[in-house]
Parts: sequence; structure tokens; C-alpha cells
Amino acid sequence: MPSKKPDPSAPSPKAPADSPVTPPTLLRWKREGRRVVMLTAYDFTTARLLDEAGVDALLVGDSLGTVVQGHATTLKVTLDQAIYHAEMVARGARRALVIGDLPFGSYHESRRQAIRSACRMLKETECQAVKLEGGRRMAKTIRAVVEADVPVVGHVGLTPQSIRHLGGYKVQRDADAMLADAVAVAEAGAFAIVLECVPTEIAGRITETLPIPTIGIGAGPRCDGQVLVTPDLLGLFEGFRPKFVRRYAELAGAVREAAGRYAEDVRGGSFPAEAESFR
Repeated sequence: MPSKKPDPSAPSPKAPADSPVTPPTLLRWKREGRRVVMLTAYDFTTARLLDEAGVDALLVGDSLGTVVQGHATTLKVTLDQAIYHAEMVARGARRALVIGDLPFGSYHESRRQAIRSACRMLKETECQAVKLEGGRRMAKTIRAVVEADVPVVGHVGLTPQSIRHLGGYKVQRDADAMLADAVAVAEAGAFAIVLECVPTEIAGRITETLPIPTIGIGAGPRCDGQVLVTPDLLGLFEGFRPKFVRRYAELAGAVREAAGRYAEDVRGGSFPAEAESFR
């Protein structure tokens, strides 16, 4: 008998057969000891591929300022730009939880501004949550956004939107301050928290203390989950390579090679060939 043709609409066999991931899902996984797999995404095609690969959560990070827009920091990203990218990513995801980053200046002015920005993110995209940076000083803002029925992911440790204040991208080592910040974020109602550039021991202590999952990036193996910037993971972004990045592919060279071969074929007249042309 002929083999059955695969259904192109079926999910990848690598993808877990779970229901769509939601904020309560991550809280349940914390209790069960199941690790969360998170990556960044900025467009429909990448989101679809990562979703089919079984990634649990897609963060539409303001890292798009560096790896997509080419800026030196994340500070130039606007709320309109973040929404534009989040809308594409959310359309590409079927199972993964999609989280839209609130960029610098979109929630710092007041709690009212934060609620308005967070509501825009959910209303104008299919995101299920937002992320914002800051610990104790942002606890009241987080609580206000959560009380407006917008799920929130917190972010402490190295907070890139505070890079001018921090004086650079440095590992954060004040254990007591970070624990207090993380506890404040959890008590304010966040359902998860990103720990960035935090020593393993401190991240482990925070993880053991909090009732919500910790998602590490440069925070060691004791977090409840991990996130990386996808162009870093794929070897597409060559401007800077943090110590905590593990590259699972080296696609920059592959892209250059493919584009170079295409250029040679066009200049030499071998593309398009008869098979690639219409009659």
C-alpha cells in the first residue's frame, strides 16, 4: 500500500502534545518541577518554526532594538514597534505563550500609562501577557497592570532598559537587593520573572524562594526555565556574543554563502534556468 501523505497542517512531531501554554500553565509547571523553554521571536515565520519545535513561550523582546534594528541598546524601541512585531509573532504561534515586552518609556511615567500600554499590547495583538523591568520600585505598577487583568512577567537583575543607570552590561551581585526585588515582583502578582546576568547561587536562592517560575538568561542552571535571544542561538547576530549564549547553529555563514552563490548565478546568467521560468 502507498504510504499516507503527511498532513502539512499537523504540528511537528517534536512539539509536545500539550494544550496551548497559558500563565496558569507556567505556575503549574513550577509546582511540578517542569522546566520552561523560552526564546525570543520578532516575526511570523520564526515564531511558527519555534512553536513547531516545541518552545513553550515566545518573548517579543525589546532586544529587537539590537538584533533587528541594529541599535547599540534597546532604548530606541517604541511601543508601536513592539506591538507591530508582537502582532506578527502571535499570529505565528499556535501552542506557545506569547509575551510582549513593554519598551523603555512606555510604563515609567505612571501606573495609568503602564495600564494603557499593556492593554494596547493585548488589544492590538494576540499576546497573552506583557513583560516589564524593575523590582521593588515597579511593584505598584505591576500590581496595577495585573489588576487591569493583564498577566505580567517581571524582570530583575541586569535590566537593559536601565543600562545608563547601571553603567554597562554587568553581572549583578547584590543578592539581598535582587531577592527583595524578586519577592516584590511576585507579591505584586507577576506569574513569572526573568533573572538576567545573575550568579548561579543567587539565582538558585531566588528560585527556591519564589512561588512563581524564574526564567534565566545568564543566571545558571538552577532557574525554572531558560530564555535566549534567538539570533544569538542561531549564530545570526555577530555583533556581540555574551558568555551565557550557547550557539546551536552558525547560520550567518550559511546565509552569506547562499546569497553569494545566488549573486554568482544571476551575474553569470544561470539563474533563472528553464526549469524556473514560465512558458
